[in-house]
Amino acid sequence: MFKKLFEPIRINRLEIKNRIAMAPMYAAGLTEPNGAYSQRAIEYYEERARGGTGLIITGINRVEGEIEKLSFLVPYPTSENKSNFKELVEAVHAYEAKIFFQLTPGFGRNNPIVPGVKPISASAVPNYHDPSITCRELTIEEIEMMVKGFGDVAEILVEAGADGVEIHGHEGYLVDQFTTALWNRRGDKYGGSLRDRLRFPFEIVQEIKNRVGNHFPVTYRYGLKHHLKAFDHGAVPGEIFRELGRDIEESIEMAELLEEGGYDGLHVDAGGSYNSYYWAHPPLYMDHGVGLDAMINKITDAVNIPVMVCSRFDNPGLAERVLQEKKADMIVIGRGLIADPYWPQKVWEGRVEDIRPCIGCDTGCQGRMNAGGVLACAVNATACRERLWSLRPVVKEKKVMVIGGGVGGIEAARVLAERGHKVSLYEKEEQLGGHLIAASVPEFKKDLRRLLAWYRNQMKQLGIEVFTGAAVSAEVIDQKRPEVIILATGSSPVVPEIAGIDDPKVVTAIEALLQKKKIGKTVVVVGGGLIGCETALWLAKMGKSVTIVEKLAKLMPGEIDHNANKEMLIDMLAFEGVVQRKSTALVEVMNSGIKVVGKGLEIETIPCDSVVLAVGLKSRNPLEKHINEMKYRFYKIGDCQNPRLILNAVWDAYRVANSI
Repeated sequence: MFKKLFEPIRINRLEIKNRIAMAPMYAAGLTEPNGAYSQRAIEYYEERARGGTGLIITGINRVEGEIEKLSFLVPYPTSENKSNFKELVEAVHAYEAKIFFQLTPGFGRNNPIVPGVKPISASAVPNYHDPSITCRELTIEEIEMMVKGFGDVAEILVEAGADGVEIHGHEGYLVDQFTTALWNRRGDKYGGSLRDRLRFPFEIVQEIKNRVGNHFPVTYRYGLKHHLKAFDHGAVPGEIFRELGRDIEESIEMAELLEEGGYDGLHVDAGGSYNSYYWAHPPLYMDHGVGLDAMINKITDAVNIPVMVCSRFDNPGLAERVLQEKKADMIVIGRGLIADPYWPQKVWEGRVEDIRPCIGCDTGCQGRMNAGGVLACAVNATACRERLWSLRPVVKEKKVMVIGGGVGGIEAARVLAERGHKVSLYEKEEQLGGHLIAASVPEFKKDLRRLLAWYRNQMKQLGIEVFTGAAVSAEVIDQKRPEVIILATGSSPVVPEIAGIDDPKVVTAIEALLQKKKIGKTVVVVGGGLIGCETALWLAKMGKSVTIVEKLAKLMPGEIDHNANKEMLIDMLAFEGVVQRKSTALVEVMNSGIKVVGKGLEIETIPCDSVVLAVGLKSRNPLEKHINEMKYRFYKIGDCQNPRLILNAVWDAYRVANSI
């Protein structure tokens, strides 16, 4: 079924064993102060090579450290830390995988402001993080220094055994700022026509080839469109707009020029920039493949060098089809390989149902990175913790009762069984899943259905005793006498105590999603958190007139800014015509609608047919008192400890289950 994925491929003279590559993703929190990769980073890449990936492309590596100052650590190959890079190369090569190091001269206008330092760019354009600050245009001498830096680093990497390098010309970073007319307003040889704007990447590849030889593979990463409808704002899928950045026509010409300039391969995706962030990091609201089917072949038809394609291609059927149809020569997978490093091996063995799916939530990868944390994964607790959190086989089997079949309970049961414990899982509803069942109802959250199917399949494969439709009582616990209990009883919706809250038009978001009550044509969603906003989007896509009422000054206040999912969700709400009433609180439900109070304490009535409550969740622990009194050894995990995200439930479950 997946023959093409496992055919070898050549980039320049380098043969790669299959057509599966790991996408370059910044290994946040995994860089040593001297610019070397930490041991955890090496183990992280090694695990993906062990899982069968043919080509590992690392996240960005710097080529100079003087012209652009950063407030965070990025790997930087030097003569002093060369042995560290050699160690990483050897770890990957042990599994017959190849490794390319992605290189960048810097962030340019994307760089967070460093106090006392003027940000740089191709031209004097506004900084992304603080548009009131204008970037300093790089001098020709500085550009030449950067070009030399690429040659210096390439020599070090060749000595370390690297198989190739990739030039980062993507996402509105510094090279992309040079190649894009929107940001490049130079009047010298580095500005003007597309060929002149490409002079910087031309000089980079020429410098590398001159220093290490023509047969050393150098590829170029760029996006096919920037999806910019304004200088500082992106466009959502389906929106009609005039592209201000790079469009597909220019990308085709660019591909031809890059081949002519000496590049050995192209790595393309749907595009995007920091101002259209969700295209560069497609959230769960994006389809797999992100509509690239219609554009990829325009690039492959234009060049004679391999074209790699990236943008949610972790669906094996989609990946194989794109290769079979010769729309691309290689498939590049990012978050799918964080979620399951053994994706290639499982596809090779025909065990597609065993692949743990990426759910596109971005809470562990981009979310942790943007918050200054270590790269992680919501559904794979061991990502970037491969050795630290590896499963430990049990010394003595224990009889463990898991109460609650939501994501936390299922993960706990899975880990316990993998380690060798005797596990019984009890769920009061008729099917496993907990809140995942309601959350996966909208079509744009179908990847949660894949996760749920994966968990249910794991329960069967591991032979776990699962009891559904089985509410656990104190008597049941005392009868079974488990050695350890894991409480994963979850949470229930908060219902505010206000006048009229018992009106039949009032439903919780969970009830609405499960279609337990009929929803009218005009809907007010009370609560602008993630649950409220996603429910509002789902209702709007069904043709309903939707208003969100949120008492705080902005939507999804708990989500950090510069988050692809948050930014896309907010833009999609606007695109679907959802009215946003912020700094507004619900005070009463009436026959004709609801009464709210605004920031200025003004009272107003909003007519509606239905009121959907999404004001939060509260923990549910009906058995804790009895378990405590009877002195059972027990742990609380997931929402019954504190309502949070899927990541928290999975991680709680993994940690606890791995310690018993």
